[in-house]
Amino acid sequence: QVQLVESGGGLVQAGGSLRLSCAASGRTFTGYLMGWFRQAPGKEREFVASINWSIGTTYYADSVKGRFTISRDNAKKTVYLQMNSLKPEDTAVYYCTGRPSSSSEWRFWGQGTQVTVSS
Repeated sequence: QVQLVESGGGLVQAGGSLRLSCAASGRTFTGYLMGWFRQAPGKEREFVASINWSIGTTYYADSVKGRFTISRDNAKKTVYLQMNSLKPEDTAVYYCTGRPSSSSEWRFWGQGTQVTVSS
């Protein structure tokens, strides 16, 4: 059974940084895409970034490009989201997710971690 457990959220001032972690377990993730989504109050969940577990290819939403960096540690089975130059509009619950790279459906989700950026 796949489990994704996020950590690292919190309260930070605008311009600050946070690093989110997602500890993955329950299977090997070769051939998987791992990603981060976020959901702000009253808004739909939106894509933030993804990484190919095997080859490390990354993709980012335009809103975070140049500020956020997704990475993974294969040995620790952990995915990270380094968030720099945070803005109040980055405030949201951040979710870790994963899917086979051949699938269009994000199959596994973590419970989410709150990120609040104060102005």
